[in-house]
Amino acid sequence: MQKPKWVIEKEQEKRASANATVWLFGLHAVRDALVNPNRERLRLIVTKNAFNKLEAEINAAGITPEIVDPRKFTAPIDPQSVHQGAALEVKPLDWGPLEEACMAADGQVPRVVLLDRVTDPHNVGAILRSAEVFGARAVVSLLRHSAPETGALAKTASGALERQPYLRIRNLADAITTLQQMGYFVLGLDGEAETDIATAVEGKIDRPIALVFGAEGPGLRQKTKETVDMLVKIPYASDFGSLNVSNAAAVALYAVRP
Repeated sequence: MQKPKWVIEKEQEKRASANATVWLFGLHAVRDALVNPNRERLRLIVTKNAFNKLEAEINAAGITPEIVDPRKFTAPIDPQSVHQGAALEVKPLDWGPLEEACMAADGQVPRVVLLDRVTDPHNVGAILRSAEVFGARAVVSLLRHSAPETGALAKTASGALERQPYLRIRNLADAITTLQQMGYFVLGLDGEAETDIATAVEGKIDRPIALVFGAEGPGLRQKTKETVDMLVKIPYASDFGSLNVSNAAAVALYAVRP
């Protein structure tokens, strides 16, 4: 009996995930990955200058580096990448299931960011930085049509990728419903919404809150708009004001801080 298509796809995704590796680059991103005990590190390529700057972290991680000539940097990354003489091959981080990552902890009122087809790794990296700064429990994105862990994302995140949970799930509407069942007040950011974000959270700041952001241009998909509790906007000083998605995320996280 032939397996259903969705079963085959799920098995393929599982195999691909098990075999996937990521090349991180840049002194900051590599250093943070070296000191992260949850990172599975596979291969480190550094120049002598980069080794001197990372020697303590390399020794602590117990990984043997390949020291190369800076003119023949052999790591399989984009030649235009600003690698600063350091590249580290790793396994993607596993942050566990959504329910665990987004559960309240230490008496804190949790905040979560969800991304609806935000594919630019630089935007996602910047959002991870803002999420860490404002204490979000997790950043949640789609398994497909989203930005996976990459060197460019890690470099933009400036270390946050190692500390800020970044979950990739199959279905965003299902994730929103799960958070609602956990008591989250889920807000979708939409420039055409009637209610501004400050008004929407008035009297609800002590509740768990999730913020959903769409890709620049298309914005939130219709199914996402129908699933969230409310659509809200960030008010602008003029009709022509706008923010890119990473800046919008930072402003919104500040607006809903506990």
